[in-house]
Amino acid sequence: MSVFALGLNHNSAPLDLRGRFAFSLEQLAPTLLGFRQQMSAGRPAEATILSTCNRTELYVAGEPGMVQPAVDWLAGIGGVGSSALMDHAYVLEGSAAARHAFRVASGLDSMVLGEPQILGQMKQAVREADQAGTVGSTLHQLFQRSFSVAKEVRSSTEIGAHSISMAAASVRLAAQLFEDLSQIKVLFVGAGEMIELVATHFAARNPKAMAVANRTLERGEKLAGRLGAEAIRLADLPQRLHEFDAVISCTASSLPLIGLGAVERALKARKHRPMFMVDLAVPRDIEPEVAKLDDVYLYTVDELASLVQTAGEKRQAAVQQAEAIIETGVQSFVHWLGQRHTVPLILALNAQADGWREHEIQRARKLLAKGADVDVVLEALSRGLTQKMLHGTLAELHASEGEQRMQLAQTVSRLFLRGSSRNPANALSSESGNIGEH
Repeated sequence: MSVFALGLNHNSAPLDLRGRFAFSLEQLAPTLLGFRQQMSAGRPAEATILSTCNRTELYVAGEPGMVQPAVDWLAGIGGVGSSALMDHAYVLEGSAAARHAFRVASGLDSMVLGEPQILGQMKQAVREADQAGTVGSTLHQLFQRSFSVAKEVRSSTEIGAHSISMAAASVRLAAQLFEDLSQIKVLFVGAGEMIELVATHFAARNPKAMAVANRTLERGEKLAGRLGAEAIRLADLPQRLHEFDAVISCTASSLPLIGLGAVERALKARKHRPMFMVDLAVPRDIEPEVAKLDDVYLYTVDELASLVQTAGEKRQAAVQQAEAIIETGVQSFVHWLGQRHTVPLILALNAQADGWREHEIQRARKLLAKGADVDVVLEALSRGLTQKMLHGTLAELHASEGEQRMQLAQTVSRLFLRGSSRNPANALSSESGNIGEH
């Protein structure tokens, strides 16, 4: 069983390419099942997809040789060629995959160093995969260890101290444009976790009015009720856009919801009073051409992140502590994974030993039934087991030559002569006369 991660993130791929590979929560289960079905030809696989505005990553545990088929599958999902995908994607295998998962969970691979939201997103991704039935024992171990490492990083270091989140950064930028946030009207497009977080930050500044526009009105009303805001229909957005000074959008729409024409009409109705817009969605919610308008200050998720990176520079000592914790976790997982590789061998050895034991016991019972002396029977039983256990090893020693023979002798010495002062060469010489006994 091998483990690998295939992905692209804010460091490796531009926003619009990441948008091609973005999955909503509802899409994760059918996508994972589709992946496993395509990989099923003799290659049963475990799989989990982590998809956020910053990254899309496919984690796989399965037989070796699955990387290229996984690359081809993901490229097909995004409608690009495999080589074009790999120009911006990364493949990490074994310990490197574990290290990456642990760093992601701990917030070390995020746009904003130490941000806590990614851990919840990863846990949700694992839940979706678990419900889809695509998480087995290997990925379960990988992610549970990721969560444990992330918890230790956050409790033992200051990696998350004073972290400036996307939500806080949005409010800070708005405050730079508008003198008094209590005098502006704010529109939130979407009603997911990110919008709720941003809306909470804005609500703390007591804006003049707030509204929530969402595809599902009921969900929008629920968030609006908690904020003391107005809920509006998404279909009414073009007609009401001009009412708002600040617009923050983050939905799972595959196409832009706010187009250039709608913003141009809104600016005209506003007599070109400036609009502050933040597009936190991947794919984009707001057409990129909007940024070219003179009276619009539009920030994408990538641009917003670049403005808050300086806070991370103050926490490099904490990063070093976190990396040490992560490395310990990686070595522990690699050790566990290595043990998993030997499970079939251990089972086979136990089965063979049980077979030998049963054979010798049956022979001993027959001898006892014939009236043989108990001590003689026990001696025969122990000798029979010993010879069966040593026969294969001694046969291999007899068949080997030269350097291979000496290396095998050293291995046999470690396995069978623990605590003994006998030299492997002497052991080889003294036992050679008994080779072939059974």
